[in-house]
Amino acid sequence: MDANKILIVDDEDRIRKLLRMYLEREGYEIDEAEDGTTGYDKIIGNEYDLILLDIMLPGMDGWEICQKVRKHKSVPIIMLTAKGEEENRIQGFEIGADDYVVKPFSPREVIMRVKALLKRSSATAYLAGDTQSSNVLIFSNIIIDHDAHLVQIDNQEVSLTPKEYDLLYYLAKKPEKVFSREELLKEVWNYDFFGDLRTVDTHVKRLREKIGNISPEAEQRIATVWGVGYKFKAGKI
Repeated sequence: MDANKILIVDDEDRIRKLLRMYLEREGYEIDEAEDGTTGYDKIIGNEYDLILLDIMLPGMDGWEICQKVRKHKSVPIIMLTAKGEEENRIQGFEIGADDYVVKPFSPREVIMRVKALLKRSSATAYLAGDTQSSNVLIFSNIIIDHDAHLVQIDNQEVSLTPKEYDLLYYLAKKPEKVFSREELLKEVWNYDFFGDLRTVDTHVKRLREKIGNISPEAEQRIATVWGVGYKFKAGKI
């Protein structure tokens, strides 16, 4: 089995060396970029399994890179930054980041988050303990093929980030069940999460937008239950 390939985009040489050392110990193949423009070019020109992306970069900052990459690819992105304020984290999620690590960080924490996100982006690893046998969910014009990690609406493929896919699949696996934001953070993110409940809201918002661009009917299936959380509506819209 080929090693997962990870790109580290950070202008601090010591950070890149530290992350490379720890990640290579875990068996990952590592590539590096020391500025934003080079990092973006590498992401577009190559296939990576995950990106570790600093925000404050020369040439092109992490916000811009993430926004541009999301127009073309759904590769998992973990933002690295010294900005730990809540609004910076929310901004990262709104533009398509999957996770967020604040400097200074523990390399072991980064490894944990990398492993969790790679596991979640795998087509077969999600919800390994779930006993339901069907790997294809069909709701009117929506098809979620879990083996292929594919979502189609009106026969058109929807490009989702790993976390967006995870969230949709988790809700759709148990239609009509209402999940609180706390439950979704625990079950979909699957580890201690440095964020707040709006993390769920921003992912739901992006998911609805992507689905709604294809089918307003399908978008309505992700329903808000006010004061509680969210559910996936299976019946007639």
